[in-house]
Amino acid sequence: MIFTFYKAQGLSVGSSLVEEDKLELATSLLAKAKAKGVSLLLPSDVIIADKFAPDANSQTVPASAIPDGWMGLDIGPDSVKTFNDALDTTQTIIWNGPMGVFEFDKFAVGTESIAKKLAELSKKGVTTIIGGGDSVAAVEKVGVADVMSHISTGGGASLELLEGKELPGVVALDEGVM
Repeated sequence: MIFTFYKAQGLSVGSSLVEEDKLELATSLLAKAKAKGVSLLLPSDVIIADKFAPDANSQTVPASAIPDGWMGLDIGPDSVKTFNDALDTTQTIIWNGPMGVFEFDKFAVGTESIAKKLAELSKKGVTTIIGGGDSVAAVEKVGVADVMSHISTGGGASLELLEGKELPGVVALDEGVM
């Protein structure tokens, strides 16, 4: 997702995954956040690779300096610190989507660091909601799923419910109770 936001800002993203059909939405969200004075945190540095593989050559670069032929596969160490610091100020966290390609150990550091931070905060009483199959797999891989407040494999559905949309399964249950 982050590379769509970078490209919407005119930054080079190399061969990173971009949702071309969401560029206009990303531009709109950036403008809305700015207009409302809302902080929209994007990684300041990324771990890039020369191919999508566990044994790829990799390096850490500023998010604004992804060279052609390279792809972003994880957030960098400065971003991990920034995100962890921001998470320290929250009382409720909804996490939908890993920070990188956590299935490859070399690109799992960002996701694992955030998962551990959420576990630490959850133990302190912060509400931690994990939504989506990949996010659930990540907290399970790290061994912290049991301390999260709530886990749902329906990431998209979770977000739609929070957005206020009616979910057909919930509607059917509501109608069946009446």
